[in-house]
Amino acid sequence: MDATQLNRPMDATRLFLGALLLLLPAALLLLLRARGRRRLPPGPPSLPLLGSVVWLTNSPTEIEPLLRRLFERYGPVVALRIGARLFVFVADRRIAHEALVDRGAALADRPALASVRLLGENENSITRASYGPVWRLLRRNLVAETLHPSRVKLFTPARAWVRRVLVEKLGEPGPDAAPPRVVETFQYAMFCLLVLMCFGERLDEPAVRAIASAQREGLIYRSKNMQVFSFLPAVTKHLFRARLDKARELRRRVKELFVPLINARREYKKRGGEPKGETTFEHSYLDTLLDIKLHEDGDRPLTDDEICILCSEFLDAGTDTTSTGLQWIMAELVKNPAIQEKLYNEVKAAADNDKEGVSEEDVHKMPYLKAVILEALRKHPPAHFVLPHKAAEDMEIGGYLIPKGTTVNFMVAEMSRDEQEWKNPMEFSPERFLPGGDGEGVDVTGTKAIRMMPFGVGRRICAGLGIAMLHLEYFVANMVLEYEWKEVPGNEVDFAEKNEFTVVMKKPLRPRLVPRRSHLN
Repeated sequence: MDATQLNRPMDATRLFLGALLLLLPAALLLLLRARGRRRLPPGPPSLPLLGSVVWLTNSPTEIEPLLRRLFERYGPVVALRIGARLFVFVADRRIAHEALVDRGAALADRPALASVRLLGENENSITRASYGPVWRLLRRNLVAETLHPSRVKLFTPARAWVRRVLVEKLGEPGPDAAPPRVVETFQYAMFCLLVLMCFGERLDEPAVRAIASAQREGLIYRSKNMQVFSFLPAVTKHLFRARLDKARELRRRVKELFVPLINARREYKKRGGEPKGETTFEHSYLDTLLDIKLHEDGDRPLTDDEICILCSEFLDAGTDTTSTGLQWIMAELVKNPAIQEKLYNEVKAAADNDKEGVSEEDVHKMPYLKAVILEALRKHPPAHFVLPHKAAEDMEIGGYLIPKGTTVNFMVAEMSRDEQEWKNPMEFSPERFLPGGDGEGVDVTGTKAIRMMPFGVGRRICAGLGIAMLHLEYFVANMVLEYEWKEVPGNEVDFAEKNEFTVVMKKPLRPRLVPRRSHLN
């Protein structure tokens, strides 16, 4: 064998190594690009115009059962399309914390609603406004001028009045001695309180009931009938014109009730805040709205339409969620008499027997009461979704790409009922929030970690968290002090859920109320 033959394998090896060295950088670059290419969250296939094919057999108004099935199939982050718009839903608490707290500024915006645009309404409200100066002005006004503890304290006499109204209404016999539908009483009582806080006037029962009826009818109608406009609004606005007309009619009805109250408060302020009678309160949320100037719009005041929307928002936020929460809490106490008795003993020990009821100062001494409230909010959050967020930029959630403009939502009930995080999550156990329990020290604001988020989390967290907890604790304590709540044969407690604006009991609570104190017998 000559030298030329010996060198041929050597040349082939050099050629192979040279080619490998040349190709290696390109291969590495392709690998890095592949790793850096983020993908959208998984979800069902989509069709042009329609969006996800699941809408062929599922309604957006009943989206929660659908999402549970999709989470089982695709994991804790799921994408759906409604028309051309991308919606992402998150069911994992750690991913939610990453998105809402660690990356909170990128998700602080709100998506525009086609139905709002079609109705010709602006979005200058705290829940709907884009993340910017108008939203900051409106939220700061609400927090500093109405929900600050010093302002909340001004309404202590109002809460005492509503407590008396609540106790008296619960004690009234129902038709044919049937067990009362207590949720209607809860709703009426909360409207008594929130209407007074909003407009600064203690209205009579017919006036309160007129406002409550108009508000609830409009709220429930919009929550059930406006989703259709998310699909091809240019077409559906013609196909479902009657729905838009009905929504406008309901909005006009609310405005007709509110404008006289707004004008009366303007006159009150012109008189220097001089009350016209004992039913007039010195401060109201409306007072602060009449003082607002929109600096971004030439320092103009709010229009009556804008004030009506903000007052309507205030009433919705403070009445429906609270009355829903009260019904779930009392249903659990009816179903769990031993827990009710333990709570009653704490309330009775902390309250002064000589006083008419439990004071706001009393409820701060009751750890078991707070545990009962937290456990009910964990197991039965009044809203199973937070209000939707919009991605202000391309971002990453749970390792997936969330394109700018995507609507993102978070599964409140899925997180607070997660078997991986809570022991026997469907068992009602207030003890879990006492020392040694699996919920000890839980932070409902979710700042450090999310375990439950009944008020949302992050920059768009519910501004009324503090006053909502006060109202739940105060009214539950007084209702347990005044009555023993018992289950009625034939009207047993049923925890089946139903979607309205909030998630309510499908079969409303109808207990038997036995007075505990002599003045009620």
